[in-house]
Amino acid sequence: MDITNMASLASNVSQTEQTSQAQVAVLKKAMQIEAQSAAQLVQAAVQSAPSNPPNLGKHVDTFV
Repeated sequence: MDITNMASLASNVSQTEQTSQAQVAVLKKAMQIEAQSAAQLVQAAVQSAPSNPPNLGKHVDTFV
């Protein structure tokens, strides 16, 4: 193995490592965006849930 092959190999390893780091950074950002979207969806569902009148849910009709 000569010097040029070793330099090329080192360059390829470095480039692969940088690519992997960039992919991980993009994945983390996508996960953050998904978490924010899920939180907003839950918040919207809670805000739009209708509230029942206070007299509902206190009695059970057991007639058969």
